[in-house]
Amino acid sequence: GADDAAFDAALIALAIPGKPVLLKWTREEEHAWEPYGSAMVCELRASLDGNGKIIDWSHESYGDTFIMGRPAAGRTGSPAAKLLSNQFRTGAPEQSLAQPAMGPHVGIHRNLDPLYTIPNPRLVKHLVRKLPLRTSALRTLGAFANIVAIESLIDQLADAAGVPPVEFRLQHLDDERGRQVLQSLSEQMAADTAGSGDALSQGIAFARYKNAAAYCAVGIELEVSEQANVRLIRAWIVADAGEVVDPAGLTTQLEGGLIQAASWSLYEAVTYDANGVTSRDWDTYPIIRFNNVPHVQTRLIDRPGESFLGAGEAVGGPTGGAIGNAIRRATGLCMSRMPFNQDNILAAALKQ
Repeated sequence: GADDAAFDAALIALAIPGKPVLLKWTREEEHAWEPYGSAMVCELRASLDGNGKIIDWSHESYGDTFIMGRPAAGRTGSPAAKLLSNQFRTGAPEQSLAQPAMGPHVGIHRNLDPLYTIPNPRLVKHLVRKLPLRTSALRTLGAFANIVAIESLIDQLADAAGVPPVEFRLQHLDDERGRQVLQSLSEQMAADTAGSGDALSQGIAFARYKNAAAYCAVGIELEVSEQANVRLIRAWIVADAGEVVDPAGLTTQLEGGLIQAASWSLYEAVTYDANGVTSRDWDTYPIIRFNNVPHVQTRLIDRPGESFLGAGEAVGGPTGGAIGNAIRRATGLCMSRMPFNQDNILAAALKQ
C-alpha cells in the first residue's frame, strides 16, 4: 500500500500545485485495497528406493508474480499501471501482463530447488495470470510456500523410510554447513526436552534461503486441543549466517521472522467476495497474539572470516514447515491448506 499512497499523493499534488499534500489511509482502507502476496499451490511427489533414499522428485509451483514494479533505469513498461489509482483514471496506461522472472531463486520459484541431494529433480514454475487480487512482494516471496511443502514431504518420506526426521535429512544432505545446523538443532532440542514428561508434539524443518544465503533450521513444540486450536509452546532456531558481527541484531531478526511466519502459518488469510476484500480488520484478518508466542531459543553458528550471509528472510519457510510437521505429529493430519487454523484442521480431519 505504500506505493499506492505515494502515487495518490503525487496525483493530488499535480491537481493542486504549490500546496502541500498529506495523505493518510486508514487501517481498514489499507487492508481492503493494498496488494497482497500471491496465493500459491505447490504439487509435489517423490519415491524411495529399497534403501530409503529418494530416487524421484517432482515439484510444481503455481502463483502470480510477486513483482509490483517501480520506476527504475532499464525497466520496460509502466510500473504505475499496476498501482491502485490506475484502475480509476481516465486515459491511464494499460496494465501489461507480468513476464516471468527467470533468474535463480526469484519470485514463485524461490527455494523451489531443494538443497538436499536428489538425483534429477523435476522442477516446474507456473505463472498464473489475472488472479482476482493485485499481488506484490511479501517477505520471502515464493520461498515460504515452497519450503513448507518441501519440508512436509521430507517428513512424510522419513516416516515411510522408518528413519527419524533429522537423520533422514542428513542422509540426503551433502552440504557440511547445512548438516552442522541440523545436528546442532537436534542436540539442542534433545538437551532441552530430556526427562520431560509432557506429551507435546515436535516438528522440525530446514532450508538455506535461496540456496545461497543463511542456513536455518527450526524446531517447534506445540499442542493441538480437542477443538483443533494450536498452542505454540517452544521454538528453537539454529542459523549459520557466516561471520556474525552483531549477535543481538541477528538474533532479533531471526526471532521476529519466526513470529511473523508463525502468524502466517496459523492465522493469516485474505478473504474476498464479488464486492471486494472482506478481511478488513483484526477480527476478519487475525494475526498472532502474545498469548501464542512461544518461548524461543536461538543458537548462532559463528564463522569468523567467512562471508556474511543474508538472514533477513531465512527463518520463514523453516518455521512454517516445522509447525506443519508438529501438527502432523500431534494429530496424524498432513495439512495441505494454510493457514493451519481451526477450520482447516477440522476440514482435514473430516477428509481423512
